[in-house]
Amino acid sequence: MKATKHLFLAAIALPMVLMSCRGQISEKPPVHPNMNMDQQQRFEPQEQNTFFEDGRAMRQPVEGTVSRGNLRHDKVYYQGINEDSSFVEEIPVELTKSFLYRGKDRYEVYCTPCHGISGDGQGIIMTGNYGFVPAPSFHIDRLRNQSNGYLYSVIANGIRTMPSYAQQIPVKDRWAIVGYLRALQKSQNATEEEIRQYDVNLTSMQEEFKNQQAAAAAAEAKAAEGASDEVSVERGKAIAEENVCGSCHSLDGSKIIGPTWKGLYGREVELEDGSTVTADEEYLKESITNPSAKVVKGFPPSMVPYDQLSESEIGSLVAYIKSLNDAAE
Repeated sequence: MKATKHLFLAAIALPMVLMSCRGQISEKPPVHPNMNMDQQQRFEPQEQNTFFEDGRAMRQPVEGTVSRGNLRHDKVYYQGINEDSSFVEEIPVELTKSFLYRGKDRYEVYCTPCHGISGDGQGIIMTGNYGFVPAPSFHIDRLRNQSNGYLYSVIANGIRTMPSYAQQIPVKDRWAIVGYLRALQKSQNATEEEIRQYDVNLTSMQEEFKNQQAAAAAAEAKAAEGASDEVSVERGKAIAEENVCGSCHSLDGSKIIGPTWKGLYGREVELEDGSTVTADEEYLKESITNPSAKVVKGFPPSMVPYDQLSESEIGSLVAYIKSLNDAAE
């Protein structure tokens, strides 16, 4: 009976003793039953190792080592180029229906925000006036006539302000997107003879197109009524900022993607073909609306045409460029 009483008191006292330890700070180190789990004989990342001449514990792979499955010696498939580094013309993957639908799916995920659902360059990022460089339409002659390898390279490596999508889009999916782009281009540029081969009401389609064109023309005319015909440096600066021209053309003389605007007006410019031209108003206007006509030496022909700008907007841009020339009159 006495033992039972002692056990009962112990059962009550033990939890109280243990609870009294909560929140107390101990100066003693924690109990480590097995120290070698924490203090192993190994090097931490970036730790020094005097065994090697360069002092690095983190060693590089043996020269010539290739990760299994990542040799990627097929330049046509992995880079979109031939042995002479020219872009390939043919897509190196069989264009099945499922493959094109895969391209459609990936295009709508990664490309439509800028290039639009139909590839017309009118994605939400462009039409929302977020200040990005306008994305080109895939239905212009320049891109319709480009090789498939070029389109693949743009997806893999990026171009101008478009980043590389190599991390997000696997190689086969890049080719699937290229295939779907070609399908988009055909759908938007099919001839009447080609359309008549299918069971469609061409007359109805043509009537709908005319109505859409008329509505667009009316909206454009209405917008033009309220548009300003002012030509000024201030307006040109605002237009340059809206179209993010500074991402390609510096204002301080430094060289980036395109020629600097500082001191450009009136200067002799050397072109890619070896000839020279004076950067006067006529040249600047042509460079804005048709940049591929005269490509400056040392710069890629990557600028898209800004022929959607009005004459007064182009004139204002030219006036702004002239204002950046210290020698301009």
